[in-house]
Amino acid sequence: MLRFFEPERLKYKFSIGCPNTMKILAFDRKKHVYQNDAFAELVKDAIRFFNGTPVLPLPPPETFFGAGVYALYYTGKNPLYKKYAELNRLSYGYPIYVGKAVPKGWRQSRISDSTGTQSRELHSRLREHSRSITVGEGLSIEDFSCRFVIFEEESSDMISTIEAALIKLNIPLWNTVLDGFGNHDPGKGRYEQAKSDWDVIHTGRAWAVKCNGLAKEKKIILANIESLFQGIG
Repeated sequence: MLRFFEPERLKYKFSIGCPNTMKILAFDRKKHVYQNDAFAELVKDAIRFFNGTPVLPLPPPETFFGAGVYALYYTGKNPLYKKYAELNRLSYGYPIYVGKAVPKGWRQSRISDSTGTQSRELHSRLREHSRSITVGEGLSIEDFSCRFVIFEEESSDMISTIEAALIKLNIPLWNTVLDGFGNHDPGKGRYEQAKSDWDVIHTGRAWAVKCNGLAKEKKIILANIESLFQGIG
């Protein structure tokens, strides 16, 4: 019987070429790299479709079923976001935030969104963001619009991939240097964490007020915002 604490016997067993023993090969990185041009084209196609979808008020006026990927656009008069208002004046090409809403149960068991399991995850997420904006200092919900793509059946497995691709492409402010907009109430016993950068700039969410950790200084956050805007557009 081969035992794990007998390295010499194990070494011998591999060396004599036992037919029931898998051969150990030297590491070759090239054999671990997946490449598929069709996958890259599929992502590009999904982004093209996304950019061509209708832009709607935030939140959308009608409820709907489905999960997917979405973007928020700003066209208001807050001096802090003047850059976005200028860039989106003629067309909605520069989102301030990109996010996703996955099917219920997706994180635990990778359930794909289908006609039998559909919920209103995407619409609910957009409504949740609307509430954050409504209470956020210096923001008005009338200044925001959204667009989104609903992914169904097997294509719902692409949600995280498309979200990541859109963030990488657009570098939205609320996904990067002003992070925290999409955060949830951490819950009782977890308020020792610091307020997010977003909550420092846009105070108003009741649960964020309870966060008593050391937050970043406002002047540093504003400087980071200005630095990002220098590379946009």
